[in-house]
Amino acid sequence: MTLITDASLLPYNTFGIDVKADYLIEYHSLEELKEVLISDVLKSNRMLHIGGGSNLLFLSDFKGVVLHSKIRSLQIVQEDSQSVYLEVGSGVVWDDLVSYAVAKGWGGLENLSLIPGETGASAVQNIGAYGVEVQDLITVVHALEIESLKPRAFTEDECCYAYRDSIFKNELKGRFIITSVVFKLDKNPVFRLGYQYLEEAVRKNGDITLENIRDTVISIRESKLPDPKIIGNAGSFFMNPIIPIGLFQNLAQEYPEMPHYMVSEAAVKVPAGWLIEKCGWKGRRIGNTGVHDKQALVLVNYGGATGREIAGLAASVQLSVKETFGILLKPEVNFI
Repeated sequence: MTLITDASLLPYNTFGIDVKADYLIEYHSLEELKEVLISDVLKSNRMLHIGGGSNLLFLSDFKGVVLHSKIRSLQIVQEDSQSVYLEVGSGVVWDDLVSYAVAKGWGGLENLSLIPGETGASAVQNIGAYGVEVQDLITVVHALEIESLKPRAFTEDECCYAYRDSIFKNELKGRFIITSVVFKLDKNPVFRLGYQYLEEAVRKNGDITLENIRDTVISIRESKLPDPKIIGNAGSFFMNPIIPIGLFQNLAQEYPEMPHYMVSEAAVKVPAGWLIEKCGWKGRRIGNTGVHDKQALVLVNYGGATGREIAGLAASVQLSVKETFGILLKPEVNFI
């Protein structure tokens, strides 16, 4: 394992916030993780476990220990004529996994191309894009209980997945560390192109194949989302709100062009980016922070911004949307 004191967290968060942690520990296996959890440094300090830092906003230096997985194993644990069950270490970079699966001809992950972060975090956050959520592909999540050091395997049902949510963000938050995830991938892929104009965009690039879907998704994401290596950001900052049908019907009278997606007979999902743009925030800059000019759902650090400045911008956006539409946007990003 690797232990660094007074560690810079600049490489560990995509917002590019220049903060430090008292200690940074990276582990490469389940056994190393167990050793870390019983070490003296953990007994006398609070702990934060991070992935790729693509969903974090550090408001200040972290007084304690930051843990980061470097478990990067890939192994087939089961296989039949239709499917491959691939167990993936929590520290595997998410897009590297998608690239690997597509190269192998295994379907399922291609719509989730270019999402930043690591595999362990994907199972916590239930990442999703273009009509696919990672819960659709997960069969087992392997985790270690922090207090007892006992491993546990969670089935997909036990993970209690919902929109950008899981049991690991709620009842079990801070109790388990994910070490690997098992995905069921298709040897005979069924392409999922029902999301808005995805099929049209794919066909413009050629035949419908895993490679073409991946390339198209990457192209779309790159055209809309800033590269965090150039402009600090965490992708979508807010979750798309799900509102009561009555509220939507009232708003639709004033805003008949409002995009929406029926969730149930009683609830409607509305794009947060549309709400933010309608409030005049798209492309707006305040100091070193701003709302991206191509995607209003993305808050950015133009360089040198603090986490508190970005949090202040987020609060201003929330207030505008609340006052205009009566909808409170909830951050997808975790404030640390």
